Amino acid sequence: MKIAVGQFAPTAHTAENLQTMRRLAGEAAASGAELVVFPEEAMLSEHLVEEGFEQLVMDGWSGFVQQLSFLAAETGVAVIAGGYESSADGRPYNTLVTVDARGAILGTYRKLHLYDAFSNRESDRIRPGDRGITVVRIGELSVGMITCYDLRFPEICRAVVDAGAELLAVPAAWFAGEHKLDHWQALLKARAIENTVWVAAADTCAAHTIGRSAVLDPLGVVVAEAGEDETVLTAEATRERIDEVREVVPVLANRRFAPNPTIRDAAGTSGD
Repeated sequence: MKIAVGQFAPTAHTAENLQTMRRLAGEAAASGAELVVFPEEAMLSEHLVEEGFEQLVMDGWSGFVQQLSFLAAETGVAVIAGGYESSADGRPYNTLVTVDARGAILGTYRKLHLYDAFSNRESDRIRPGDRGITVVRIGELSVGMITCYDLRFPEICRAVVDAGAELLAVPAAWFAGEHKLDHWQALLKARAIENTVWVAAADTCAAHTIGRSAVLDPLGVVVAEAGEDETVLTAEATRERIDEVREVVPVLANRRFAPNPTIRDAAGTSGD
């Protein structure tokens, strides 16, 4: 199936961002894509909101999801996009939503690993996810979702693949900084190679992020890559390519550790 990645710079205004997404989804549809992946914060950029963030989230989340449904149905393309969902404690969830080409909601994923690194404290403003992983079926592929900083944790990516994902969708707002582009590109390659799955990564291209969205095949080969400007990438992602790579590099079949391995000490006794 043909997949697309829509890279853009979200503003603080949801209506503006939806207008951009509708235009980019139209481009994806015109190219024959069945799925378009948009970045984290596609709903609005928290970085740009000067005040009233929690109220914007309370007022805006359900409308954003509804408009995504309309957008998908209008263009005939399934959509994955990130936004902010209100919670009980005032800190919203950083949530991805997947909508099929008819506008039906297939699933949501609340970001598990918050960006408490590189002198940032996302957990001061955002509530960590509490629903585990999410895998949905779109066209001929099962798609697993992770968000930005999740990419640094191989165990969540392996859990998503163990749950059946053949394509890893990675919406992100990957901050710029020393070595950050190197990390982004290396981690995308690693997650594709170690799991032998397709990876579709959609980053924002704002002043504080790197852009460089990409699609990688199950051998870690970059088949499409963006620069630093708004764009739509497309690539053909097939189950046949996964089977071909896994026949040559059967790392999932050859592994010696279960998802939750038993740890044994030097005497051979098992422990929890």
